[in-house]
Amino acid sequence: MLVVTYNINGIGARLPALLEYLAERQPDVLCLQELKAPHEKFPEQAIRDAGYHALWHGQKSWNGVAILTREGPAQELQRGLPGDPLDEQSRYIEAAYQGILFCGLYLPNGNPAPGPKFDYKLAWMERLIGRGAELMAANVPVVMCGDFNVIPTNLDAYKPERWVTDALFRPETRAAFERLLAQGWLDALRSLHPDQTIYTFWDYFRNAFGRDAGLRIDHLLLSPAVAPALRAAGVDRFQRAKEKPSDHAPTWIELDPDAVLQPPGGH
Repeated sequence: MLVVTYNINGIGARLPALLEYLAERQPDVLCLQELKAPHEKFPEQAIRDAGYHALWHGQKSWNGVAILTREGPAQELQRGLPGDPLDEQSRYIEAAYQGILFCGLYLPNGNPAPGPKFDYKLAWMERLIGRGAELMAANVPVVMCGDFNVIPTNLDAYKPERWVTDALFRPETRAAFERLLAQGWLDALRSLHPDQTIYTFWDYFRNAFGRDAGLRIDHLLLSPAVAPALRAAGVDRFQRAKEKPSDHAPTWIELDPDAVLQPPGGH
């Protein structure tokens, strides 16, 4: 099973590139972030014509998340991150598909920090930690993936000293991410490539991609029931090299569905 997370940075502008990617890689599950489109403007028919089913949570101009599946539709379980009924930002969606619960998320950037946006980021992360604890307690197979806007360690940034005051790398941000991981989540890419420089994002400015001056901020976290099924993980850098790309590259894992541990009675 090929599972991909991809911050598309505007599905309207990058729909042709997305359709090309779907045809080329044929992921079984694709979690999208930063749709930047209201709910009614999601290109459902084009996605369906490409052979995919879609669940999405849109928002005008900003944010937006979606889960695309190839072999039949996923069952939507949650829209919006629990814990703040007044939060109207479209950043989270959960769906069950082929025995696995997929959580697609677009964690707030948080800049400038300190400030209200950083406070919102940290509060959002607290809610995510709470949801993570609930999912762990349920002991079900879960893949939590998306643009976390978190640089976990120095290895995950080109010239990390330039990021020390940034909301993506501040101690409070990294500490919250570490608390999430401490629940038992496996950082899939880092588990298979513990010492390798791997980036998933390159700014549009100063030829960042050409210089490989990137960040690793797109993550796929696996619950203990899914971790034994992990077979490979990587980043499709070729997509970032195409004309008018997103500033993120698709980040992927390969799972062996037969190795996913199901709770008693199935899921």
